[in-house]
Amino acid sequence: MIRVAIDGPAGVGKSSTSKALAKYFGFAYLDTGAMYRAATWWCLDQGVDLDAEQPDADLITATVGRFFTDDHFDISVNPDDPDVMSDGESIAEEIRSAEVSSHVSVVSSIPSVRRLLIAAQRAFIAGEDGPDSFSNGAGIVAEGRDITTVVAPDAEVRVLLTAREEVRAQRRAAQSAQSGQSEHGGVGTDDVAARDRADSKVTNFLSAADGVTTVDNSDLDFGETLDVLVRLVEDAMEAQAYESYAANLADYELDAEDESLISGAFHEGGRETGPKAVGVLAVVGRPNVGKSTLVNRILGRRAAVVEDTPGVTRDRVSYDAEWAGTDFKLVDTGGWEADVEGIESSIANQAEIAVQMADAVVLVVDGLVGMTASDERIVRMLRKSGKPVTLAVNKVDSQANEYLAADFWKLGMGEPYSVSAMHGRGVGDLLDAALDKLKKAEKTSGLLTPSHLRRVALVGRPNVGKSSLLNRLAGEDRAVVNDLAGTTRDPVDEIVAVDGEDWLFIDTAGIKRRLHKLSGAEYYSTLRTQAALERSELALVLFDVSQPISDQDLKVMSQAVDAGRAVVLVFNKWDALDEFGRQRVERLWATEFDRVTWAQRVNLSAKTGWHTNRLAKAMRTALDSWDKRVPTGKLNSFLGQLQAAHPHPLRGGKQPRILFATQASNRPPRFVIFATGFLEHGYRRYIERSLREEFGFEGSPIQISVKIREKKRRK
Repeated sequence: MIRVAIDGPAGVGKSSTSKALAKYFGFAYLDTGAMYRAATWWCLDQGVDLDAEQPDADLITATVGRFFTDDHFDISVNPDDPDVMSDGESIAEEIRSAEVSSHVSVVSSIPSVRRLLIAAQRAFIAGEDGPDSFSNGAGIVAEGRDITTVVAPDAEVRVLLTAREEVRAQRRAAQSAQSGQSEHGGVGTDDVAARDRADSKVTNFLSAADGVTTVDNSDLDFGETLDVLVRLVEDAMEAQAYESYAANLADYELDAEDESLISGAFHEGGRETGPKAVGVLAVVGRPNVGKSTLVNRILGRRAAVVEDTPGVTRDRVSYDAEWAGTDFKLVDTGGWEADVEGIESSIANQAEIAVQMADAVVLVVDGLVGMTASDERIVRMLRKSGKPVTLAVNKVDSQANEYLAADFWKLGMGEPYSVSAMHGRGVGDLLDAALDKLKKAEKTSGLLTPSHLRRVALVGRPNVGKSSLLNRLAGEDRAVVNDLAGTTRDPVDEIVAVDGEDWLFIDTAGIKRRLHKLSGAEYYSTLRTQAALERSELALVLFDVSQPISDQDLKVMSQAVDAGRAVVLVFNKWDALDEFGRQRVERLWATEFDRVTWAQRVNLSAKTGWHTNRLAKAMRTALDSWDKRVPTGKLNSFLGQLQAAHPHPLRGGKQPRILFATQASNRPPRFVIFATGFLEHGYRRYIERSLREEFGFEGSPIQISVKIREKKRRK
């Protein structure tokens, strides 16, 4: 349970801000000031003389005592209906009257009354005396005098909300005018100072005690004040969740990576939005020299497909990598065919295009095969590119085979580094040398784009209208458009203003078939399209709805989702459809697009500009979801309620339990769940649907991974 205590002088907006804060988190809300006002109203109702020169403190105390102990008083802790009642009747309006406002300081300044009220307030905060079921014990926001120092000195969040006296007086006067009260009702400029003087006789609310956070909202509006308080509560939820779930996981076997992930979720490291790469390093070479094996060795996982045959290609060509504390982008390329008739000059030209995307290159050669004519052709192309090159002689598996690297000095690429990608031998020295060159290299690659612009890739099959849409958004012809499919060969980067905001659009070549079926210009054109998708943040996936939706259309869409990009689906040429055609597309939407029901869809015409104005809102929504981070405390609270309402089905007499979860990263949102057993795919999909219903994520894929932890064996 999170307890939030908010104190401060009159006119700082304690009540309105506290209620809004409670609503934001679904917490209970307790207005302790209303309890003092209710006590004052009761004394007046019972005929106690509060205007006497020396009010009878004992009589007032006894009267207030009967009010709270004889079940005359009740108060709602629902922030949407913060009612105050006496004998079952609402007195919410009565306690705000001018008469009560002018006498409340008389009652609240009596120490014995304050002690009695403090006891009652503690009971409500602890849930012993109030309808605590409203928030299910999740938390409570209590505001009023002595809250931070006397009533709830051990609250998880303690705030002194304050403002300059003239600002508070203006706010109280505005409240007075809005409510129709006169300044004599205790809300005018003079009354603010008078109220401060009267209350300060028994409590200090103008300076913060140790451990209390001061929030001066003199120059903040309501929303900005609420934002500050929300951040304080979220930090407290993080800290509480860490203690709770760290204790919960204490009985389970955790490796160093798991412990780092859990700790990072609650500390600065858990708020990172992704690695800040120093540059782009491309791994190139002939087929079957071990490029993908080397990539997997660098990444520390089997990310790239490896087979003992040449020409095997992968769906992903770009990866986030790290070595010795340095983050960089690692690009894996397909093997370069150098022995195909008539392709020698064209392959060198297309290889140059691929290398130009990188800042530095690792050239991989086969030490067992030795230097080949294809290696020499690749070297000529690399020299022409001007990119720094580090030479890796692969398959040198032992010290006895070190002599194999000597022959590669002839390539003129500098020192050849002997490595065994399969066993990891020498890879560290190779990376040290390659990253040293990468850090010193001029960042001229196409993968490096203006950091302040959101990057949008236009992807789809050939001739679906990608270049036409780019030209329409730009308001001029910036890309070649032709009815011949495949006009665009290389990604075209253009800065385009859409709805008053600059975006970096990347117009790509149409993706035709699987990469291993392509060669020459088609291969490298598609390879560059994949790389463009990797460096984008948002993918606009275009479909030509005037033609039947094909399997290849759906594969392009899946490629964008698998790349972890935010996604907006664009149904182009919608204006060309008749009613029957639109019904056909709607049927396909219900059956073939079930994987991306979370993505926004925009029906438009790139040629005429019809409905292209709807793109900007969809793009911003998708990117906001892609950037979103759910606080760990809020995430675990939600999953706890979810698991209680719908536990995992029993399997083999056992029921897996979720112990803890954290959002390990965003862009895209990636959640890691620690559980006592395997969570079935159907239950994972249920978790994803529930996360989307609770937190949004419209337009962004969500990645969920589960780590199963066995309980420690007792010795």
